[in-house]
Amino acid sequence: MNLGERITRVDSWLLDDVCQPLADRLPERLPALEVGMSFQLGSLLFSAVSIIAVFVLGGMMDFTNMAFNVLVWCLCVTFFIGLSRMRVLVKPGRPNPFRYMLQGVRLVSIPFTLYVLYQASTTPPPFRIAMWFNALSNLVFVVGLYFISCQPRPPKARAREDIWARAHLREVGTG
Repeated sequence: MNLGERITRVDSWLLDDVCQPLADRLPERLPALEVGMSFQLGSLLFSAVSIIAVFVLGGMMDFTNMAFNVLVWCLCVTFFIGLSRMRVLVKPGRPNPFRYMLQGVRLVSIPFTLYVLYQASTTPPPFRIAMWFNALSNLVFVVGLYFISCQPRPPKARAREDIWARAHLREVGTG
């Protein structure tokens, strides 16, 4: 088994054995896709706080660094808007297309998040809080990706409502 197959197996394990059971335990009124989108929005907010904190702490005196970080944040907002528009593709009882569409993003985001966590733990004290917001943003982003990629629950089977069912309920005394 080569490295690519191992990485894909880890991704499948995280999705099927870790996140899917959590998604299945969510209340019915709160689908995993909605939870994942909330995590994505939270990631955007933590990222914005991180950028603002670095700016306030004086770490971005030059316009170039600030513009780069704001443009990266705008790219993340665009990704969020794209996910929001494509959420209509996810239908209960059918395979989730995000599982395959976001596989590459999930695989790249995990090592990047590990690096950002390491970076936050080794940052000098004046910028440590801003970097932890950035690390938290990345962590929340990854969790959101996995919830978005979970298989939605199939629709509940409704009892057939016909004349015979109502008559039976009246005979039993519950109708």
